[in-house]
Amino acid sequence: MISQMCYIVLFQLLEDNIVTFVKKELQKIQKVLSFDYPEFAMKLFAALCHHEVKSGLKKRYQSMFEGIAKAGRPTLLNQIYTELYITEGGTGEVNQEHEVRQIETASRSPDRPETTIRQEDIFKLSPGRDQPIRTVMTKGVAGIGKTVLTKKFTLDWAEDKANQNIQFIFPFTFRELNVLKEKKFSLVELVHHFFNETKGISNFEQFQVLFIFDGLDESRLPLDFHKMEILTDVTESTSVDVLLTNLIRGKLLPSARLWITTRPAAANQIPSECVGMVTEVRGFTDPQKEEYFRKRFTDEEKASRIISNMKTSRSLHIMCHIPVFCWITATVLEDLLKATTGKELPKTLTEMYIHFMEVQAKVKKVKYDGGSETDPHWSPESRKMIESLGKLAFDQLQKGNLSFYESDLTECGIDIRAASVYSGVFTEIFKEERGLYQNKVFCFVHLSVQEFLAALHVHMSFVKHGVNLLEEKHPTLNWSTIFKHPKQQYLHQSAVNKTLESPNGHLDLFLRFLLGLSVQTNQTLLRGLLTQTGSSSQGNQKIVQYIKEKISENQSAEKSINLFHCLNELNDHSLVEEIQQSLSSGSLSTGQLSPAHWSALVFILLSSEKDLDVFDLKKYSASEEALLRLLPVVKASNKVLSFWCGYIEVVVLKALGHDTGLNADELGELFSIACSFT
Repeated sequence: MISQMCYIVLFQLLEDNIVTFVKKELQKIQKVLSFDYPEFAMKLFAALCHHEVKSGLKKRYQSMFEGIAKAGRPTLLNQIYTELYITEGGTGEVNQEHEVRQIETASRSPDRPETTIRQEDIFKLSPGRDQPIRTVMTKGVAGIGKTVLTKKFTLDWAEDKANQNIQFIFPFTFRELNVLKEKKFSLVELVHHFFNETKGISNFEQFQVLFIFDGLDESRLPLDFHKMEILTDVTESTSVDVLLTNLIRGKLLPSARLWITTRPAAANQIPSECVGMVTEVRGFTDPQKEEYFRKRFTDEEKASRIISNMKTSRSLHIMCHIPVFCWITATVLEDLLKATTGKELPKTLTEMYIHFMEVQAKVKKVKYDGGSETDPHWSPESRKMIESLGKLAFDQLQKGNLSFYESDLTECGIDIRAASVYSGVFTEIFKEERGLYQNKVFCFVHLSVQEFLAALHVHMSFVKHGVNLLEEKHPTLNWSTIFKHPKQQYLHQSAVNKTLESPNGHLDLFLRFLLGLSVQTNQTLLRGLLTQTGSSSQGNQKIVQYIKEKISENQSAEKSINLFHCLNELNDHSLVEEIQQSLSSGSLSTGQLSPAHWSALVFILLSSEKDLDVFDLKKYSASEEALLRLLPVVKASNKVLSFWCGYIEVVVLKALGHDTGLNADELGELFSIACSFT
């Protein structure tokens, strides 16, 4: 019996053949009609192109691969797509807040009412707007679902489900456009090259067109909006960056609509006056996390066990706010739950990613090397691949690159053929994409995977060769020096310092992983890949003490919170436990708290599983110090009780020239909060 899949394939082939035949016949008719009825002929041809573009996009986006396509398990996007939490509002300006911190704050209820928006309504007129929106910028941290969102929007359009007022949607990625950096195109030529079905149409101003540009943060194009060459002719050739700047400015094809996605740190590349509306993808809410796992696993008991384990670790539960991390978690826990050895389930980020690497090594061993799941996972070949990928991950993380081209690989000693092999073997770690002209683009499946491998590379370089890659000149330490200072005390201290110097926290997760790799139990998990350092609790206590000293130095809330996560990776919870005991016994006296304990209190309150619907500041202390110390908690709460007179007094004193300890940004935030709740 012919399977249902065979029927689908047969009908797809039949549709393609019919469309090809009809197109050829219509082209003949067009030639005849174009002399007497040119407008009718063009509308007829445009209708056919419209159908073909939809058909092509439907094929392109109807299936989704979690991990990478070569894994061979496509799933219908409509089956697994889980609605994302998207908010409207904000600006296109750069957000200097650490991305990890953005994940944590976004995972709880908003501090003030927000306007949510469904993906199919992004370009629809909302109440209070009398003009259509030309350009929408959608922000979101890495892996939060921006790309999948644009694919779902496009698929719904291609399947005639939504936004049928748009005649053509042309989705591009900056990864593809980067390859064309040195080439010249007109806007019409660019569209024709990417969407061959539209050849024959050049008057796009007669249609409602939407351009999607995904991944602005990965752009390597010199988008200069200040010294911009003016271009208004869609048929005039120029560089791709000039095309984009004129398109975004509205000089070129002003009738078109644009949708740009980006990580927050890159948002300011587009002038705010060029953006009609800003939206933010906030990932999964807690109910959506559970919905994802129940869709992922049809076995209700297995889904429930995975959801239960996810909730046991607050840090893992927060990270599951990111859809890609949900996939990583599902991959790991599914493997561990079917094991008969009763392995302990991961409680920290480092443990989770070590297990993830182990799963990938196991798949390679069984699928490519003909081994069994009980064989040692790390062969010499696998170790070499991971070491090479680790070097690539670290070198490119330092440069802020998430996608890599042949020149990047060459710098790291990896040729293009080897990279293709790596992507074919470790399919759910490293992937290869092909853009226009079949140019190859490589990337890790998620930024956090790149950060983990980068940390692994730094750790291995120090242990094997005595090289501290975090020092500018990479000094080689002789072994006597290393033994004199057991463990990687100075490596870890330099890593902590370098991370604290980062203006946007781009090394936060890297630091967590690097410290986590020094824990003996984690090294045991990576036996066969990592050289065992025989770490001692005394050695780890030195870096624990160093981190506590840094917490005591009045770091920003974002930096302190990450340092507490680092302590968790090192299995040290002493500061937090001291505050928790005081809270439980009712003996907490904020007047006697050290800066480190204030930070611990903030960490506990912000990491609480309960949303801060009501926060009574007077419960802790009705003082200016409490206001300053607990400002991050105040900002994260939905309603703040009492002390409003004190807040307004601080604002008035600042206005009168008295020093309150608040900087201009804090003052502005405080005043906004006061206005919202009073």
